Amino acid sequence: MSISLFNSSSSSSSSPAITRRDFIKAAGAVALLPRVARAAASDRITLGVIGWGMMGPANTKVFLQQSDCQVVAACDIDKVNLQAAVDTINAHYGNQDCKAYHDYRELLVRTDIDAVMIAVPDHWHALVAVEAANHKKDIYGEKPLARTIREQQAIVRAVEQNHVIWQTGSWQRSVAPFHKAAEIVRNGLIGNVVRVEVGLPAGYHDFAGTEPALLARLATLPEKITDPALVLPGTPAWNLAVSDPPPQLDYETWIGPSRMEPYIEARVHKNWRWNYNTGGGQLMDWIGHHGDIAHWGLGFDNTGPSEVEGQGEFPNATAIWNTATKYHIECLYRKEVTGYPIDVRMTIAGGSPAINMGAKWIGTDGWVWVDRSGFDASNQDWVKMDALPDDLRKIKLYESTEHRRNFLDCVRSRKPTITPVEVAHHSTIPGHLGLISMLTERKVHWNVKEEKIEDDAAAAELLTRPYRAPYQLA
Repeated sequence: MSISLFNSSSSSSSSPAITRRDFIKAAGAVALLPRVARAAASDRITLGVIGWGMMGPANTKVFLQQSDCQVVAACDIDKVNLQAAVDTINAHYGNQDCKAYHDYRELLVRTDIDAVMIAVPDHWHALVAVEAANHKKDIYGEKPLARTIREQQAIVRAVEQNHVIWQTGSWQRSVAPFHKAAEIVRNGLIGNVVRVEVGLPAGYHDFAGTEPALLARLATLPEKITDPALVLPGTPAWNLAVSDPPPQLDYETWIGPSRMEPYIEARVHKNWRWNYNTGGGQLMDWIGHHGDIAHWGLGFDNTGPSEVEGQGEFPNATAIWNTATKYHIECLYRKEVTGYPIDVRMTIAGGSPAINMGAKWIGTDGWVWVDRSGFDASNQDWVKMDALPDDLRKIKLYESTEHRRNFLDCVRSRKPTITPVEVAHHSTIPGHLGLISMLTERKVHWNVKEEKIEDDAAAAELLTRPYRAPYQLA
């Protein structure tokens, strides 16, 4: 599977369109640029950042603090965001050396860039990541790995074939309480794990702060509307929500391979995750966090569930925000597939009062729960300790104290990161399959080894998604 992209109509009127021939010509010129001057060139890892929305700034500011890393380029298709990125980077270094790009492909052909940080919406993950891997760039990429399982497989293949270092933004693995919890479970201190509970958020969160302005416009209507999930096409409310894209945003490119939809501010920057055309809702936004930790504790980084069955509550499929507001997913991990002593059942839930946020492993001899808000266990001695004592650590899990730092260390050593691409792929598969089960309203039977849905052609179709021309996932 490979991904190709040459979109001659992807730029806004304020940014001239780039044809395939123009791009190749421009790329050749960029490739001939001299390497950026560095103070101790052999010691500096040069980094380009692609995407300056929510995680882009946060990740970049950490990279800027690393003395052996130099951020030399930034790319975003929103001119305001791009300027903010360049200004932030240049202000840190006290110069004007950061190069700005509208087209990520022009950044990627620069031979003086060693690595990239990718923080774009889910529907763009595969296109950008595969292109970066094919240009031999080491990659720090945000979770979930991609919008679909087939796209994830393409990323895994590209990363492995090009022998690049990959770090997924599942940063909880680099935080001490999560590491402690996973080691307790992996060392058998709670016995064999019978069941795991993965609690994720429900509903929506207005990350961009655009919901109040939308609801204020809708307040002029006779019908009271208090939720973007109630706004449907063909209604007066929809007509008030739709507008022209702002001049600084290349909306044609922003939509990219996804189905073209009218511009609505409330589902673009940061809030794209609440629209299945571009994101996967709370389930897919969080499965790469607590689902990832659950797998880590079980030792399931390279395996997955054989059966997945989910139910969810959904708004109208055409609503502005249409992702599941509540969901409950049951996964069965068969012992003959995982190599674990017994079958393990995992519940993934959002909006369930019975399932707390975080990851909880329930074993034959005890239990452990961990979340960003705390840590608890059946043995209170485990709660009090900062880390598992060495005499109990027959299995010692990978240790990292800062996720971005771990990536840079691995770029140097060429050793795997704490969340390499294969881990990201397997950590998110339960979420993808749970969503497919909810959408088809039936249990999904997953062939873990061959990575395919068995005996259900309609469900199998949802392993991928159609790409808008001329974007291609071949």
